[in-house]
Amino acid sequence: MVETWLPLVAGLVLLVAGGEFLVRGAVQVAERLGVSPLVIGLTLVGFGTSMPELVTSVQAGLSGSPGIAYGNVVGSNIANILLIGGISALICPVIVAESALRRDAALMLAVAALFAALAFVLPMDRLLGALFVAALVTYIGIVIRQERTTGEHGAVHDKSAALLQADPGLGRPSRRRGMIVPLGLALAGLALVVFGGALLVQGAVALARTYGIEETVIGLTIVAVGTSMPELVTSVIAALKRQGDVAFGNIVGSNIYNILGIGGTTALIAPSAVPGEIVRFDAPLMVGVSALLVLFAATGRRIDRREGMALLAGYAGYVYMLWP
Repeated sequence: MVETWLPLVAGLVLLVAGGEFLVRGAVQVAERLGVSPLVIGLTLVGFGTSMPELVTSVQAGLSGSPGIAYGNVVGSNIANILLIGGISALICPVIVAESALRRDAALMLAVAALFAALAFVLPMDRLLGALFVAALVTYIGIVIRQERTTGEHGAVHDKSAALLQADPGLGRPSRRRGMIVPLGLALAGLALVVFGGALLVQGAVALARTYGIEETVIGLTIVAVGTSMPELVTSVIAALKRQGDVAFGNIVGSNIYNILGIGGTTALIAPSAVPGEIVRFDAPLMVGVSALLVLFAATGRRIDRREGMALLAGYAGYVYMLWP
């Protein structure tokens, strides 16, 4: 039993720690190369909390476990909305900024519906993967241009702001100018993330075989929640600091990154069909809970504690349905 759970737990720990080192080192390298703080925040820091999902899904795809790969993507999005959104709203009502609702939440719902529809009729091949990644790059480019011209912040900004709140030292420029230390930190973080992802996938497959549980169920629950820990921590810290708008943006921004960036990169590197059980149930459910989040957010521009309780109850019911 220990041999089954140990790689799973060790992989999660290495993923989170490696992601922290990777982002910290990459941000310092970018600062010393003269990259603007806005671009750093919307790209390097924004991707930081999504690194565990990215590496795990790619590793699972390469290992021939599409249930874990796409279960992680879809399960993370469901957990972000129902679990993390519910906990954040219980701590502090989540305030919804107009820009995050109008532009980003609508896009989150659209890409969730697009993924669910495409997965139903097509395998996730390299062409679709390339289109998804290109769509994410285009979206980030549009966001950077809009924030430079109007100063209007959206979900991608809030996703990076949430991480900066959880780790304030990340946003402080370093006085040292050398490149060797931050580059070494980034490379060490990358190595930890890759090794942690491999351990997590190995542990998830072993768990499925030992207990006779479908890999897809493991991917949708244990792996998805485990790789979403950075989002959970940053959203809870934002809620505790009464920054509910940041918590909402972190959830929405993470879901956009998950589908376009992680789903797209996984398809690009390890193309495969999305498992039928995800196509028939979990992907449509992801669209449904995304629509529910948008509905809650649009009514009064906030998600209150009662709605947070409803979200949490929905996640408990979802796990109960899945878990044998």
